[in-house]
Amino acid sequence: MKIAMVSEHASPLAALGGPDAGGQNVYVARLAGRLAERGHDVTVYTRRDDDALPDRVPLPSGAVVEHVRAGPARAVPKDELYAHMPCFGARLADAWEAEPPEVVHAHFWMSGLAALLATTHLTVPVVQTYHALGTVKRRHQGAADTSPAGRPDVERRIGMSCSRVLATCSDEVRELRAMGIPGHRCSVVPCGVDTEHFTARGGTAAAPGRRNRHRLLAIGRLVARKGVDVAVRALADVPDAELLVAGGPPADGVPEDPEAARLTALARRLGVADRLLLLGCVPHEDMPALIRSTDVVLCTPVYEPFGIVPLEAMACGVPVIATNVGGHRDTVAHGETGLLVEPDHPAELARAVRSLLGSQRRLASFGAAGRARMLGGFTWDHVADGVESVYDRVAAPLSLSSGGAR
Repeated sequence: MKIAMVSEHASPLAALGGPDAGGQNVYVARLAGRLAERGHDVTVYTRRDDDALPDRVPLPSGAVVEHVRAGPARAVPKDELYAHMPCFGARLADAWEAEPPEVVHAHFWMSGLAALLATTHLTVPVVQTYHALGTVKRRHQGAADTSPAGRPDVERRIGMSCSRVLATCSDEVRELRAMGIPGHRCSVVPCGVDTEHFTARGGTAAAPGRRNRHRLLAIGRLVARKGVDVAVRALADVPDAELLVAGGPPADGVPEDPEAARLTALARRLGVADRLLLLGCVPHEDMPALIRSTDVVLCTPVYEPFGIVPLEAMACGVPVIATNVGGHRDTVAHGETGLLVEPDHPAELARAVRSLLGSQRRLASFGAAGRARMLGGFTWDHVADGVESVYDRVAAPLSLSSGGAR
């Protein structure tokens, strides 16, 4: 199948460990790679943000990344890219005029807008994955939300115009229904984890040596919504434990990072600064060893569209304590692979941590169950199976109506 993926701001080339690379980058990179390895013709279209970038970059899997000129060839904040989507869509339409893809998979709402604009005069199905919804962001960030004012309305129109919405968790489908997008237009396929890279066995040499009896780990970008401050507050009630935070700028840039400064100041006020270590961005190849060096991984965002970190932790055989939000509800089996707690409740988080650290048997049981859960339903092969099924579903009616011609 000839597949076009549109990911306007999240390039798969930035998927491995960069400070600005999030879950969408990883998802697009892994899915494109796995589909290409299965024999599909996969091209990922992303916005050119540097004049030095080549037009096309082949990936080892056989997929190709194409850099599309839409707006200035420099880094632009994600929320300021909306004005450039008509140009992005026009460029895609030009690229597909002679040889259209059999299916287009748009990642993020602005990519969906560009994809629908590009296929206006083509009989090509568009599958939409939002990765995050504007209604959720607006609810939790309020006036701090920098999204374009019309984002929720555009997201609703995309959901009603595309061939299929591919949601990553059941909580997202509930949000979509509340937006007016019927559930029968949606399919749920979760994100995946590389269970050959994130393993329960292997060394921990790449991880810092322990300074305390117990070790907790938080992973993610240094932004307030990730809730690392809640983990710092909980640390005050978990004696003889240290908290490592992996994410943000490279280690030498951490002292100048505003969120790092806020967390450090909070730790000083609480008297736990000697038990908090901000590592900065940790290379992808070192992350499994770091995870395996910990007793519990904490995932404490206020909201989370899906959340890949719990999957990586469970794949490494490490228990997870996560907030009861978004995709965490689907991935973390409460009382089996970890615990779910309410967001922004440091006392509840501290109690959950103490309950796990107090039982080596429970830690081991949760860790083993987490690894088994990942192997049973969250590998990238499972994801590719689900996505292929959605592609086949939307492409089949068009193939039948045209006698298989494209």
